[in-house]
Amino acid sequence: MVAEDLPAERQPVIIAALRTPVCRINGPLRTLRSHELLAPVLRELLTGVALDPSSVDDVMIGNAVGGGGNVARLALLEAGLPVNVPGLTVDRQCGSGLDAIVLAARLVAGGGNQVYLAGGVESTSTAPLRAYRNDDGEPEFYRRAQFVPYSFGDPDMGLAAETVAQEYGVGRDRQDAFALASHRKALAAMRDGRFSAETVALPTPAGTVTADDGPRAGLTPAIMARFPAAFVAGGSVTAGNSCFDADAASAVVVTSLRRARDLGVRDALLVRGTHTAGVAPTVLGIGAATAARRVLAGAGVTAGELDLVEFNEAFASQTLACLDELGIDSKRVNLDGGALALGHAYGASGAVLVTRLFAQARNSGVPGTLAMAMISMAGGMGTAALLEYRRLGS
Repeated sequence: MVAEDLPAERQPVIIAALRTPVCRINGPLRTLRSHELLAPVLRELLTGVALDPSSVDDVMIGNAVGGGGNVARLALLEAGLPVNVPGLTVDRQCGSGLDAIVLAARLVAGGGNQVYLAGGVESTSTAPLRAYRNDDGEPEFYRRAQFVPYSFGDPDMGLAAETVAQEYGVGRDRQDAFALASHRKALAAMRDGRFSAETVALPTPAGTVTADDGPRAGLTPAIMARFPAAFVAGGSVTAGNSCFDADAASAVVVTSLRRARDLGVRDALLVRGTHTAGVAPTVLGIGAATAARRVLAGAGVTAGELDLVEFNEAFASQTLACLDELGIDSKRVNLDGGALALGHAYGASGAVLVTRLFAQARNSGVPGTLAMAMISMAGGMGTAALLEYRRLGS
């Protein structure tokens, strides 16, 4: 899916992107369920582009650990969209939010001129308890879903991150330095107000939440070095260079280039290409690199030509391994910090990447800016999307 190959009525573009604050599990957003996190974002998106709610063709939302029941439909009705608008909930675990956006883009490319709201949401604080029913009918609670057959190992995320660190030669010092840099970049972005325009404030019983609560100002190299190995004795992956669970929602408006022009929007991100790849579950964190390599090859773009890159920092080890594989300098990635500082709200995280890229590209204001969103996910998969910033009018 390359911009120059598609007519304007089928060229997918992202014309608006917003998110909630990303807050630690059991933190300021702990009382809000997923649809309550997402509904304000959907409302603000419609207002921002002066879009008639009844013209929305579908709402596609990623969610990984919720209670089912189609949170997309629940949230869109909570947001005040009319009953004629359907909703679809997507589960590709950590990649769910990005994959929902990718799905919307592919539908535009296949059909033409539709309008979709797409993104992701996760309330890890209110995620339901889950259990299997035993033969005697009694529940057997489990911590996480099974991702792959046990014959593949079905490793936990932390164990897989340790395997990636070992197999791809990503040492402890690099992981700690990258994580510390993520916090410092996020703190600088907050200080400079770079998150303000993309963030929707959320009212809660304890007050209105306006900002992310994850970045830590007190971290130093010495403190990072004191964290013990978290998953494997003598390993390099620690709580300090791993993300924390978070609550958040993020969504975008996806439509065609022609429809965007008709709506009078001033700029957009063209969706130049997308790909989802599978990899060995034992090194699940490397999935994003495989997907990104295929997207770049399909679009005839090299990694060195990318101006902006947002990678979901679930673990420093897997982030650095993927960047090494692609030949991308880690200093060029996540310019305002990533999930190591902000937190990982599973189903929302992929959409947060796109929202960050939209804000960064708009702030730069340079037409032709090339951006890449990348995320690895449970079960051994990765999704990547190549985007290009365009000005559409005054």
